[in-house]
Amino acid sequence: MPSVKLGWSSPTKRGVFPCGSFRVLCQSMIRVLLFEDNTDLAESLGELMKGTDDIRLIGHYTNAERAERHVAYHHPDVVLMDIDMPVENGLQGLRAIRAAGSGVMVLMFTVMEDNENVFQAICHGASGYLLKQTAPEKILEGIREAMGGGAPMTPSIARKVLTLFAQPFKKSDDLQKLTAREHDVLSLLVRGHSYKMAAAQLDIGVETLRFHIKNIYAKLHVNSKSEAVAKALQNRVV
Repeated sequence: MPSVKLGWSSPTKRGVFPCGSFRVLCQSMIRVLLFEDNTDLAESLGELMKGTDDIRLIGHYTNAERAERHVAYHHPDVVLMDIDMPVENGLQGLRAIRAAGSGVMVLMFTVMEDNENVFQAICHGASGYLLKQTAPEKILEGIREAMGGGAPMTPSIARKVLTLFAQPFKKSDDLQKLTAREHDVLSLLVRGHSYKMAAAQLDIGVETLRFHIKNIYAKLHVNSKSEAVAKALQNRVV
């Protein structure tokens, strides 16, 4: 993933956070838990929050593995979640947090702005979607907005969301045309698996997976993964 930095430098030592330790709960503060594999960016975010009177970074993890456990341990008010991370990505972490029944505000904080990632994040319960090039003050505003029950989004992402949901799919019998294997493939796409991950899960090659996906698109009369996932979700077949 490309290195992304905010518009200032961070003088603190790596791993030192404003609240003193991960166990400290800052009273009357918005407590933020960060999942981000760019440690320089994490330090910068910690410094940014430290400069406010109402927001503190209480913990940082470099991937989303066991994200639901970390949320249960730290009890954050807001989670900032990158998408492109090793071991387990942010979409997997988001699903795990929601599957555990947590209602914590989860803001996706990423360089990913393609339709598939945006759509899956929203469908799986993201509270907002901010791009990393967002101005520092807008990041803080987004955290506060999420805490207040809002759904902060970078303007370009908001436009994508409106476009994606502007033309809902009608109920159809197209999904019944899928073979059992194609249904399995579509289910994994809905759960946010990459092609490589889905192929490994099904014990098939990536090219074989692409063949199944091509057939799925043809049978569902769609042209992209986001459209296929939308049709599956709206028909509640996975």
